[in-house]
Amino acid sequence: MKTEALLYNGLTTCEGCAMEIVARTMMKVFGPRSIVLTPPSCSAILTGYGRETGWKVPSFQSNLENVAAYMSGMRAGLEILGKEDIHIVGLAGDGGTVDIGLQALSGAIERGHRFIYICYDNEAYMNTGIQRSGSTPRGSWTTTTPGGKKEERKDIVGMLLAQGIPYIATASTGYVDDLASKLEKAKNVDGPSYIHVSAPCSTGWRFPAADTVTVSRLAVNSGLWPLFEATDGIIHVTRKVVNLNPLEEFVKAQGRFANMSAEDVAKWQDEVTDKYNRLLAKEGQRWN
Repeated sequence: MKTEALLYNGLTTCEGCAMEIVARTMMKVFGPRSIVLTPPSCSAILTGYGRETGWKVPSFQSNLENVAAYMSGMRAGLEILGKEDIHIVGLAGDGGTVDIGLQALSGAIERGHRFIYICYDNEAYMNTGIQRSGSTPRGSWTTTTPGGKKEERKDIVGMLLAQGIPYIATASTGYVDDLASKLEKAKNVDGPSYIHVSAPCSTGWRFPAADTVTVSRLAVNSGLWPLFEATDGIIHVTRKVVNLNPLEEFVKAQGRFANMSAEDVAKWQDEVTDKYNRLLAKEGQRWN
């Protein structure tokens, strides 16, 4: 049976926008009994301004630093009203999650509020001019790192796992079925849940808009973006890649790594392979 889409068509996101793929997938899973919150970000395009919005469910635009705090307050209010069947969903980019919104997110998780927080990670502040974020990988061009970022990206998933979040997962717009399965699990968690989604940005990453899904899959199949979940800290790898693709394929598919040398890529390859093998070794075990 056909179901009504809960996000209008004809929105003004960029061509090939991975964030919109995430938004449409999550609404198919969560359904009409949902409230969606977005901070100022690419997702604000969906929420709109004034009396206009792209959502067909209640939506709210928070400040950049406190979407998780608003989610906490809404959940508390719904509990007072006895409305337990409504999903509180946050959709934020990496800037509003791993950087500016980290304090509010950590606090909300520590308090144990029931919500689903989804970070679409396009690895820079794409909505305001492609500035580097804490999630930008080493070597990547941005407008504030024209020669390539020097620092490592933050491991936000490891940070939240260390905090003891009940359910956390990584996902990719290259494997929507895997994303949908994790969203389904997240909506049934009695407490906070978090999903970190790889969301390539053709504008900021410098690749053709038609290649969004291809670039997403290259990241997964090189081991750079492993797909796994943790329920009460127990690790389960949801897509095991037996023979990792050369990381060079992912790097060369984009223009943002143009300043990386062959030696830089080879070093990164070794690091990615090592981290991926260590993740596989944790299958069925606690993260810590």
